[in-house]
Amino acid sequence: MKRIKTDILVIGAGSGGLSVAAGAVQMGAKVVLLEGHKMGGDCLNYGCVPSKALIASGKAAYGQTHSAEYGVANAAPQVDYAAAKDHVNQVIAQIEPVDSQERFEGLGVHVIREFGRFISDTEVQAGDTVIAARRIVIATGSSPLVPPIDGIETVPYLTNETLWDLRVRPDHLLIIGGGPIGMEMAQAHRRLGSQVTVIEGAKALGKDDPEMAEVVLTNLRREGIVIAEDAQADRIEGRDASVTVHTKDGRSFDGSHLLVAVGRTSNTDSLNLDAAGIETTRSGVKVDDSLRTTNRRVYAVGDAAGGLQFTHVAGYHAGVIIRSLLFALPSKAKTAHIPWATYTDPELAQVGLTEAQAREQHGDKLEVVRFHYNHNDRAIAERKTDGLIKVMVVKGRPVGASIAGHQAGELINLWSLVIANSMKMSQVAAMVSPYPTIGEVNKRAAGAYFSPRLFESDLVKRVVGLVQRLVP
Repeated sequence: MKRIKTDILVIGAGSGGLSVAAGAVQMGAKVVLLEGHKMGGDCLNYGCVPSKALIASGKAAYGQTHSAEYGVANAAPQVDYAAAKDHVNQVIAQIEPVDSQERFEGLGVHVIREFGRFISDTEVQAGDTVIAARRIVIATGSSPLVPPIDGIETVPYLTNETLWDLRVRPDHLLIIGGGPIGMEMAQAHRRLGSQVTVIEGAKALGKDDPEMAEVVLTNLRREGIVIAEDAQADRIEGRDASVTVHTKDGRSFDGSHLLVAVGRTSNTDSLNLDAAGIETTRSGVKVDDSLRTTNRRVYAVGDAAGGLQFTHVAGYHAGVIIRSLLFALPSKAKTAHIPWATYTDPELAQVGLTEAQAREQHGDKLEVVRFHYNHNDRAIAERKTDGLIKVMVVKGRPVGASIAGHQAGELINLWSLVIANSMKMSQVAAMVSPYPTIGEVNKRAAGAYFSPRLFESDLVKRVVGLVQRLVP
């Protein structure tokens, strides 16, 4: 058994772990990084990157069938599903070097390609090596949650990890789960020629503002996706290369393939956390506001820490704990400025409080301002007028923003900046946007906040009238 000592041990080479390792080693710390599976973690290999690549393939196919309104004749796309998966793999391959073992070893990180498990409060064993570390970071990510539905073990089913190995286009894809992953893959496959049925036990896109979610769901239904809500999967059976999902209310849905996309579960079971005195919750490792576990030497970031499960959150967590790890300075993670986006067409994005949350928290102090895409000239030019933005404002400061529409995932960046820095609507209104851009939607939302204060104010009109009479 080999034994080594290090300043920082990072368990997991996904977004959070790689960010910690790169930042720490480049600022002078001695770092060991453990990864028993693929460098880059879920996001690069099974999540964000491949899903967005397949969405791009679907968008290209959809564009061919919907070009007549731009003066270009519609064409029937010749979809090669296997070639679309080749495109996905090429995208992953292009990004892989940034997350590779070679790059991190070049930075000075000691990379060990083994899974780790705690053997004491300061030691982790990985293969034939025991690592003793001053500080340890758990960044093991999450895996697809497969619910205990009767019969699911009797049929071949896909998850976001196995979907990318499929080379033959599904004739009819059944998706259990109407969250972001389910809806993104539903639209991508529909545009690539599959029939698609989404089976959701509650409400599709239920974590988002219902009004904004409906903008997206209406469009998905218009494209031919069947979305069955309040349809709790109860039993699954398969026969002759087909699968049937029965729901508790008596409905049944037949398809050729099944994708399970009901959520994710943190990867902590194999870590032997008890040996290190680390407690867990239902969602992941138990952490405080500084992302420190019940073992003061150990931190957890990203999906392993529970909470919001997004790649950018893992990267943000890494920045939070670097301050503590390297400089012994206090640093706390916040969530108010964390945005998320669903990359359907149109997109759906949120940061801060939804309208319902803001009303519950702020009551009569809340003002909700709206601006619809059909008043944006660039959206009109590109025929992308379905959608709107809502900004929740309290005493002149935004506390949340919801966007459904073209490029919503890009537009939400501004509101994350505004909320993170406690900026006022006046500062957004002072921004000058180039014309014509979709980005003007943000500025026009700020303008909608001030319009009644300027154009419907008797006081303003009296002052203007007085100036016009008295000033030569």
